[in-house]
Amino acid sequence: MDWSPLLLTFKLACITTLCLLFIGIPLALFISRQKSYIKAILESIVSLPIVLPPTVLGFYLLLAFSPNNIFGKWLDDTFGLRLIFSFTGLVVGSLIYSLPFMVQPVQAGFQSLPKQLSEAAILLGKSKINILFKVLLPNMKPAILTGIVLSFAHTIGEFGVVLMIGGNISNKTRVASIAIYDQVERLDYTSAGNYSIVLFIISFCILFSLYFINNSFLKK
Repeated sequence: MDWSPLLLTFKLACITTLCLLFIGIPLALFISRQKSYIKAILESIVSLPIVLPPTVLGFYLLLAFSPNNIFGKWLDDTFGLRLIFSFTGLVVGSLIYSLPFMVQPVQAGFQSLPKQLSEAAILLGKSKINILFKVLLPNMKPAILTGIVLSFAHTIGEFGVVLMIGGNISNKTRVASIAIYDQVERLDYTSAGNYSIVLFIISFCILFSLYFINNSFLKK
């Protein structure tokens, strides 16, 4: 079995999850502090990848990133960056596709914290950065862990978006889900089954770890 699609998948998942951690926490905090229609608009935008078919999202990203369109041409002319059929494009597409799986749990974590925590820290003269990293985040570890695990697991299972943006280029954009589809088309069910069982076992272990650790937090 060729291990390169699996290695590429986990590389993509690790990079995407790390980037989402830095993007998702401030975004979730910002949304959690909004009120009324502004909050509803932001939540709807962030949640769109959940309800949109992956191929629809991938199609629009393909159009946006194409050098034949304004945005893609600007990226190419300004930075020499072509996102379609590249690993960088897979990362950008994965960030957009998995964004709600990081933001929603973290946002729920922020909203579950009592306001007295922040108010007490403000009275003690703590800065906003200190309040975030020393007061708020330590008290919502299960929410952050949930966001990390769900983002990682969701990226591993991507198909439609990565197929539309990256295609099927060996050692570059051919992730495990694409490799499975490719092997099934060739009627090579043995190879497809090997890739599938590896992803199944890893996905189960990731989710088991999440629930086990979160249940441990709840018992404390």
